[in-house]
Amino acid sequence: MRARMNHPAATLPGTMEALIALGRTAQQAGLPQSLMELVNLRASQINGCGVCVDMHGKALRKAGESDERIVAVGAWRDTPYYTEAERAALALAEAVTRLSDRPDPVPDAVWQEAAEHYDERQLSALLVAVATVNVWNRLNAATKQVAGAWG
Repeated sequence: MRARMNHPAATLPGTMEALIALGRTAQQAGLPQSLMELVNLRASQINGCGVCVDMHGKALRKAGESDERIVAVGAWRDTPYYTEAERAALALAEAVTRLSDRPDPVPDAVWQEAAEHYDERQLSALLVAVATVNVWNRLNAATKQVAGAWG
């Protein structure tokens, strides 16, 4: 496997720093890192980004997450491994990642469930995290970056 080109974030001056800085802002809301990694992993699975699936799976394992929670995140609705708050975050991540899949991109029910578990600052962090991982996913998928080649 070979990438089509050097990574765009490494090619355009300031891009890598900007994306890393944006990602760091999502960490300021005090949400558990494991939650953020689960959300990143799920969005990356949807987008078929091998680099990010690999990276976020490894980050979850390093943080002490169980194999069950890591491998089952794609089927979170049908497994008992996630809290209600995590389920709400995963549903929000899926909706924001799949904006064009339904007439109402982020249905009120999905939003309301997330809002029951997270305050405005935390919701902002989740949205920024999902948006950021979606940027990374799109850059990686478009240029066919190779999983395992980064870190």
